Parts: sequence; C-alpha cells; structure tokens
Amino acid sequence: MPSWIDQLLTLLALPQFGLSTVFVVSFISATLLPLGSEPVVFGLVQLNPELFWPAILVATAGNTLGGAVDWWMGYAAHRVADKYNHSRHHVRVLDWLQKLGPKACLLAWLPAVGDPLCAVAGWLKLPFWPCLLYMALGKFLRYLTMTAALTGLVRFW
Repeated sequence: MPSWIDQLLTLLALPQFGLSTVFVVSFISATLLPLGSEPVVFGLVQLNPELFWPAILVATAGNTLGGAVDWWMGYAAHRVADKYNHSRHHVRVLDWLQKLGPKACLLAWLPAVGDPLCAVAGWLKLPFWPCLLYMALGKFLRYLTMTAALTGLVRFW
C-alpha cells in the first residue's frame, strides 16, 4: 500500500479524529454531494477493529442526519417544483413513491438514487419521523453489511 494511504488511514484512525471523521464524511455523503463514506468507515475499522460497532452507529447517525437534511430541502423546494410541469414518467414515479409512503426511505441506502429519494420524500411531504426511521434502518443495514464484508467478518461469495 502506498505510504500516503497508510498516513491518511492512520490520521483518520486517531481517536480524536476517527469517529468524528466518520460522522462528518457520512453526513456530507448523505447530502446531494457525490461522496462515499464506506472507505472511511472501513479504514477506521481496519486500523481499530474494536471500533466496529461505534463506527457503524456513528456512520448511521451521520448518514441519517444527512438524509434528514435532504428531506427538509425537498420539503422547502416543494413550492418551487410545483410550478413546473412534469413528464408522464416523472408523475408515475412520484405516484409510486406516494403509494409506498415513508417505507420508500428504506431505499435511502442505494447509491445514486438514495439521497435524492430522501429529498423527494420531503417534497411529497411524507411524514418526517417515519421517513427518518426507515432511512436509519436502511443506512444501518448498509454500513453493517458493507463493513462486515470488507473486513472479512462475513463472506458473500
């Protein structure tokens, strides 16, 4: 492994920065910015295996709060978005999300579509607390599965 990667992983694993770094990166990656938090979680757990559960929980909390920000941005954008006509496909997707309700936020862990899904849930004015609960559950399961697989605790193949 290149020395700069070792140095970066060592910096991220410092107790005073490790979990706070996981929280910040997880929060930012849940907003509409294209950033992945899994490498940070994996790096911290690789260097500090005893932080497996704290890292999973902190990443889940940060990512869920970022999803909540997306929900509120969607809620605030509702008035602006209503001014524009929607395509037939767009209307069909919105109808499907409305029928599914807050449970749709369980899919907030999906790459590329998960974060906008949280914003759309806010835009549709789906109930905040149930959406947040489903977001947290989906994100927790993603971090648990990804980190366990990357650290070799669980083998899928």
